[in-house]
Amino acid sequence: EMEAKYTRKMQALRDEMDLRRKTELHELEERKNTQISELMGNHEGAFGAIKNYYNDITAKNLTLINLLKEQVEDLKKKETVLEKEKAEVLLQNKELTGPLQETQELVAELQKKLVHYDRDKEALMNSKAHLKITQKELKDLQWEHEVLEQRFSKVQAERDDLYQKFTRAITEVQQKTGFKNLLLERKLHGLLSLLEQKEVELSEVVAASNLSPSALSLVSHKLEDVLNSKNATIQDLQLQLARVCKAHNDMLQTFEAKLTAFGIPLDNLGFQPLSFPFPGQ
Repeated sequence: EMEAKYTRKMQALRDEMDLRRKTELHELEERKNTQISELMGNHEGAFGAIKNYYNDITAKNLTLINLLKEQVEDLKKKETVLEKEKAEVLLQNKELTGPLQETQELVAELQKKLVHYDRDKEALMNSKAHLKITQKELKDLQWEHEVLEQRFSKVQAERDDLYQKFTRAITEVQQKTGFKNLLLERKLHGLLSLLEQKEVELSEVVAASNLSPSALSLVSHKLEDVLNSKNATIQDLQLQLARVCKAHNDMLQTFEAKLTAFGIPLDNLGFQPLSFPFPGQ
């Protein structure tokens, strides 16, 4: 019974599937036929459009060919007329060759004269323009000459005034610097003499006092302190003297550079500036 039951179900399923397959095949066939009809319609429309397009082109080409044929005929007629005119013109040219040659020779001669005339005219215009420019340059140079003379007089007066000021300044600075250097050197020599005298006195006192070694050591230390202080003072004075000498020499170099810049020879000073050597030189 189960086998019979399933056999009936299988048969019913097969019938249903066959019916569905036939239905789908029928639908596919209908869609295929519809698409074929549409493609044929589209193709026929496109073929008709192409056919009309090429028919229009063919008609236009035929019209253009006819028009070109007419133009060719007109050109041939014009060519014939031009050949006749050409023959007439050649005949006229032969008749005019002689007068034309004479006229050309006359024109060549006139052109030569015209070239010389234009050249002379251009040279004259250039000379006038150059003369105007030269006159203007002469006026400008005269004006610049007057201005330069005035400036030269002014600069010369300033130079003389500056020369006098520099001369007075260098004289004053030399006097002050020489005096100060002399005072420093005298002070330095005095301190050195005093130091030598103190050393001699100290030696005599040490020799006469018969001090013990400890007392002698204490006195020696104090004496060294005093000597170091005096040496520091001497070094300070020497540094001051070196600064003053350097300032004096720098001032001389600046003064000589200014005189050279203003075009004043150093021999015009009337004296030889002193250049102090530094200590130790």
